[in-house]
Amino acid sequence: MKKVDLVVIGGGPAGMAAAVKAKEKGVQDVLILERENNLGGILNQCIHNGFGLHYFGEELTGPEYAARFIDKVHRMNIPYLLETMVLNIDSDKTVTAVNSAEGVFTIKAKSIILAMGCRERTRGALNIPGTRPSGIYTAGTAQKYVNICGYMPGKSVVILGSGDIGLIMARRLALEGAQVKMVCELLPYSSGLTRNIVQCLDDYSIPLRLNHTVIAVHGKERLEGVTVAEVDQDRKPIPETAEFVPCDTLLLSVGLIPENELSRDAGIELDPVTSGPVVDNRMETLVEGIFACGNVAHVHDLVDNVSNESELAGESAAEYILGTNVPDREEAITVKAGNGIRYTVPRIIRKQSLSRNSVKIFFRVADVNRNVKLAARCGNNILLERKKVKVTPGEMETLELKAEDLQEIKAGEELVIEVKTNGEGQ
Repeated sequence: MKKVDLVVIGGGPAGMAAAVKAKEKGVQDVLILERENNLGGILNQCIHNGFGLHYFGEELTGPEYAARFIDKVHRMNIPYLLETMVLNIDSDKTVTAVNSAEGVFTIKAKSIILAMGCRERTRGALNIPGTRPSGIYTAGTAQKYVNICGYMPGKSVVILGSGDIGLIMARRLALEGAQVKMVCELLPYSSGLTRNIVQCLDDYSIPLRLNHTVIAVHGKERLEGVTVAEVDQDRKPIPETAEFVPCDTLLLSVGLIPENELSRDAGIELDPVTSGPVVDNRMETLVEGIFACGNVAHVHDLVDNVSNESELAGESAAEYILGTNVPDREEAITVKAGNGIRYTVPRIIRKQSLSRNSVKIFFRVADVNRNVKLAARCGNNILLERKKVKVTPGEMETLELKAEDLQEIKAGEELVIEVKTNGEGQ
């Protein structure tokens, strides 16, 4: 059995940022485990630009952004194992992994950072009726085929779901000469960033059909077409609106699921809304010494936010390992998703960890709203209000609360994050 101070599971942007920060904070024995054959994670296939504007102050492609952190890993001599699959994590922080060089092996760690990212929801989760022809892919799989392997998945494309990867692939396939017929979205609003709707659909005259879904696929050996229909308020297809759309490719961009099978094995409590671990303001899960960051904790819009959050996890893991600034786990404030809010990250604030100047609360709203206020309150005491012209579930929101304001809240009390609409006193 190997023994290390810190094991980071995942060598994508989250895992690398966390490992680098932990090393900077004094943890000497750090090991990154990555199942792919390169560091960088999903960024390696994201060859479009738009990364790094917040973190680096310049616009980079995905591989360029990843390369910045890979260089840091190399400069700091942080060891990593590639093509290494983690099989199990125990609550006592024993990691079981396997690779072709060493076979099955175990590592005993003082602390673990979970940075496994997320996976795409597939056709099997959607129960779309019809045959099983070739030509149906998740958007991320098609992205890898085009950008890494150099294969075109098809020539005539329909995209189901308006997640960011689907929007970006609509543009990518159009640039490669495919005919992108439409993007269908079950909801009355897009689940992607506004900038991607403008740059990937509007700029290329690709129609976005809201309140529409695919109700059947056609074809035996190869996809020949799909049936698209409008849905009612209960998201049930309206039969008289059904329309056959000929195509040879259907891309699915219908949501991302954090990869938390390992977390579940370790007995870590998961949030039913995010499907990620319940974490505190230090990104520590409810299992002491195990931290989570990036898309394994909750799905992010921007990799820049992933890097900042992961650095917090790395710093907190370093404090845990070195025994500095470790808070009393009983002295805690509960963060609650109030009116109009789907979830918050973190869900817990440790009072004794408020030596940092502020705590950033990430959250998503439940519906599209205009001219609202985002508020944080404890009882009737409003700690922070921020006016927002428009909020949408497709874009993550944040509120940054001052540590001195949070110190006034007693342990056991609730901090409520909510949307205040015009009907509530505006």
